[in-house]
Amino acid sequence: MYGNLESTQIPNFDIKSQLPRWIHDAALRAAESGERAREAVQDIAGLQQRQRFIREGIERCLGGLPPLDTPLNPRITGVVQCDGFRIEKVIFESRPRVYVTANLYVPDGIDRPRGAVVLLCGHREQAKHCDEYQTPCHYFAHAGLVVLAVDPIGQGERFGFYDPAEKAAPMTSVTEHEQVGRQCLPLGDNLARYMLHDAVRAIDYLCEREEVDPAKIGVCGHSGGGTQTSLVMMYDSRIAAAAPGGFIMNRPYFLMTGKAQDAEQKWPGFSALGFDHEDIVTAMAPRPVLVLATTYDSVPIEAARHTVNVNRRFWEMHGAGGDLEIFEDESGHRFTLPLVRAATRFFSKHLLGREYVPSDERIRLVPAEQLWCTKSGQVIGELDQAKNVHRENVERLEETERIRLAIPDAERKRQAIDWLRAAVHRGRTAFDFNPRLYGGGEVEGMHVWRTVWWSQRGLMNHALQFFDAELAGRKLPVSIAVWDEGTNRLTPHDRWIKETCMSGRIALVLNPTGIGPLLPHLNSPQDKPFKRFGALDKVTDELILLGDSMAAVRTYDVLRAVELAAHLRNADPDDIRLYGCGRYAVYAGLAALLDPRVRSVRMDDRMSSIADWIKEPFYDETDSQSFILPGMLRYFDLPDMDRWLAEEGRLEAPAAKHDPVNAGRDA
Repeated sequence: MYGNLESTQIPNFDIKSQLPRWIHDAALRAAESGERAREAVQDIAGLQQRQRFIREGIERCLGGLPPLDTPLNPRITGVVQCDGFRIEKVIFESRPRVYVTANLYVPDGIDRPRGAVVLLCGHREQAKHCDEYQTPCHYFAHAGLVVLAVDPIGQGERFGFYDPAEKAAPMTSVTEHEQVGRQCLPLGDNLARYMLHDAVRAIDYLCEREEVDPAKIGVCGHSGGGTQTSLVMMYDSRIAAAAPGGFIMNRPYFLMTGKAQDAEQKWPGFSALGFDHEDIVTAMAPRPVLVLATTYDSVPIEAARHTVNVNRRFWEMHGAGGDLEIFEDESGHRFTLPLVRAATRFFSKHLLGREYVPSDERIRLVPAEQLWCTKSGQVIGELDQAKNVHRENVERLEETERIRLAIPDAERKRQAIDWLRAAVHRGRTAFDFNPRLYGGGEVEGMHVWRTVWWSQRGLMNHALQFFDAELAGRKLPVSIAVWDEGTNRLTPHDRWIKETCMSGRIALVLNPTGIGPLLPHLNSPQDKPFKRFGALDKVTDELILLGDSMAAVRTYDVLRAVELAAHLRNADPDDIRLYGCGRYAVYAGLAALLDPRVRSVRMDDRMSSIADWIKEPFYDETDSQSFILPGMLRYFDLPDMDRWLAEEGRLEAPAAKHDPVNAGRDA
């Protein structure tokens, strides 16, 4: 019935380029503010002030760290004797019932405390016991270093969703990180808070070992391990030397790759504070740093070189310019042997005080199962009440709700609306609509107008107006609709469109930012823009780093559509209603909460609660970042919004039941 209307385009504007361009420009402005702040550092006192700001800032971005004073309860479950060192199988509790599995490499003949390295693993399912991460441990141990190789969340022996009966996990590594990482965000947290906390507690454990000099502890990791190393570099001043690999870059260069970020790599508000990867390195000055990089990496080599070059003057302020280095290997994204050897020489020099020439001859890797700290190979199902991050999120949710619900409802509503208004309007300035109306034809007695306007500087919105042809020329009340995929999915909403028009109203079907004809250009017709790491995830990641969110942008779009409707020559400004359906229905409710001009709002097939979604261990990741407002649950949840709107007499009963997890999947 709707024919070409479901694939309508917008004339005169390259509308599909606007969202990536707008994000790129915002990210560049944030990066430039950081450059100015770093350039303003002219002495050691200014550098130390910047370093304090970095440490406080990263902790705030992650939502704060869990307590650092809980018992580690370390235990050694076995020992493997190797040529020149032993490997102890260690389990400790970074948080109560959160079991961290690790291998401790202890060189033979230690007679006094010496240097040690925490080895943080990248996204390899076997983690500490895979060949790629065993290899540096063997090299470091042969050099005389104590090494603690740690399994990250979701990897090694820490599969969070492991089923002991099936002896399998439905998801691990990156997939698990994304699944639980997205659920961290509405709580005001980031998955990286748990990864950083594990690494800090690993350092605590090393400080307790008699073989280790607490003043000589280094940290090293590649890829996802480079991410963890970077977090430790910014946060923990005990680190004496660091060698991050496969991660150090800077945001402007990374924007050119078009890639999305893993859950633990998008730190909410990091870019908004003017931070970039340069600050990761700055935080370590003047302690020794070796940036490990490969020339054909997805992490641009130009970015790594730039970050090292702009930081060198901070080491030179201390007379230690030679202690900031970069080592490059001609390879792709991997912890290659040349990188491992370079890291071995670096840590030998700075933690042991001696030059060392690595040799391949004595490297004999151990079969993976011999390095298991558990009998089964997994802590879940074997160790008493072992927690995964999903369980920690649920506990964090319960704590957050206790605090929130202790506030009287009237005050809670005021705080929630103030917070929501700040989140939705943050960084956006008023911009003239400059609306454009184009003829769209007629469908079964309904006139159709294509309408285009500026929602904010750099971002246009689009809608199709449907109204009864016999009412043309009159001022009509308006119902603004927002649903998943916008005007690309008119047919499933045919009944609502017709009923709205038959009741004498304008049915204005909105395409908020990134939806319908506003969807960014795809690299190929086969691309799936709403899947994990697709085109929409990429721009949403950048928004999170900028202290923004796609939900906030689109809620602002709805507010602007309300304002536009109040000024359209064919619209009655005294009767504007909102309709939402599916996952995007939340935008209608949030906009209604902020704008009293909205006479009423109806939301069909909407998520009942963000809290219910967090409690769900498995959910469809598709487009799941679109409804997340980072930090929202510290102030309110969707049932609060519903109650407040109902109390104001502005909430219409939905025409469909709510599904807390799968809402809108087939809308």
